[in-house]
Amino acid sequence: MSSNKLWGGRFQKQADELVDQFGASIAFDQELADEDLAGSLAHVKMLEKTKILSSPDVAKIVAGLEAIRSDLHAGKLKFTTTNEDIHMNIEQILTDRIGPVAGKLHTARSRNDQVATDFHLYLKRRLPKIIAEIRTVQETLVELAERHVTTIMPGYTHLQHAQPISYAHYLLAYYQMFKRDCERFEFNQQHVDLLPLGAAALAGTTFPIDRQFTARELGFSKVYENSLDAVSDRDFAVEFLSNSSLLLMHLSRFCEELSMWVSFEFNFLELSDAYTTGSSIMPQKKNPDMAELIRGKSGRVYGHLLALLSTLKSLPLAYNKDLQEDKEGVFDTVKTILPALRVFNGMIKTLTVKTNQMEQSTTNDLSNATELADYLAAKGVPFRKAHGIVGRLVLHCLQTKQNLQDLSLAELQAAAPEIEADVYHDLQPEVAVARRNSEGGTGFDQVRKQLARAKAELQTFQK
Repeated sequence: MSSNKLWGGRFQKQADELVDQFGASIAFDQELADEDLAGSLAHVKMLEKTKILSSPDVAKIVAGLEAIRSDLHAGKLKFTTTNEDIHMNIEQILTDRIGPVAGKLHTARSRNDQVATDFHLYLKRRLPKIIAEIRTVQETLVELAERHVTTIMPGYTHLQHAQPISYAHYLLAYYQMFKRDCERFEFNQQHVDLLPLGAAALAGTTFPIDRQFTARELGFSKVYENSLDAVSDRDFAVEFLSNSSLLLMHLSRFCEELSMWVSFEFNFLELSDAYTTGSSIMPQKKNPDMAELIRGKSGRVYGHLLALLSTLKSLPLAYNKDLQEDKEGVFDTVKTILPALRVFNGMIKTLTVKTNQMEQSTTNDLSNATELADYLAAKGVPFRKAHGIVGRLVLHCLQTKQNLQDLSLAELQAAAPEIEADVYHDLQPEVAVARRNSEGGTGFDQVRKQLARAKAELQTFQK
């Protein structure tokens, strides 16, 4: 018995049932159904415009595709593994509805350029949504930072108290990370905004097609200049997964700190009940599960990036069946990062900042040691010598369980006669922060400048 596949003319046997199941991609690439219909509608209109197909044939095909799209949106379509993928399923449905004229739709194209077009269009439609969600997070960070310019917290290196900083300065560091994420996704859009359709299987077509017309119909600004590249390129998908991995890494870092800041030991923040969970056995628990889950999902997205890179690394030109493995990770990543961004935004929008606890943690520590070293350097003591003097004072404080500001002026002057009574002013955490007024620093005036720039950037994006 010969094959009953749409492509089965040269095959004398039916495919093994296991082969059908193993080779079919309809279980996941039905995600591209709307994009596939859009690509087919643009393609058939181009075939009419170039007189490759007659207007009556095109009218039948367009009406059939529009009816299929209505049924898709109404949830009425059923797909089968017998027809392998979304392209063959839709073509079969169209054939069942309008007859053999449906076969003319595939004139001057291949599934190779068809699937590449669907994939580009899928990301082209979703990247703006991702960028918009990141912008929303940035707006929330700016709103929170505006309320906490003068809130003092410990700045850390090696997770040890380093120097006091403004909490707004901390928040704006993440604003900058998310800004770079937006820039990367915006650049990704340039490579998504290339139309492969018209490349056919790999070498172009003998039909007098108009690729620029098709590009305009689908909203693409450019077409691929090389047909081999058009059907084999998945750089845009790798870029998307790479950019998503960086985004999740930034979210994960923030969520790691959220999980620490809400702990009993830090007690800097409290998350809203709406974004936490309890314990099935311990009644007192309030767990930052959403922060932990976002942190955990970073590994999931990293895995998709590595999987696609590994799939692509040895593929000869042009199309290979391996490329069927390019989509699931991208689909899952889109479905991972959009809700992650929304949940993250809700968490930080509703959190409570325990300003007193933050500020007290910078009073009862030795994070003002650098202030004393800078004070001595400003008095003319070489910084290396000043560093040594303060280091010995710190050791003394540790041994006597005091802070630097608790030492008497006599004790300080015994270590360095250059020290005067004004040193106690400089050792206050809020003064230490305010004086760090170098460009980009944590000084309150600098933080306000950062905020002003951030607000101006966000207003530009909203226009």
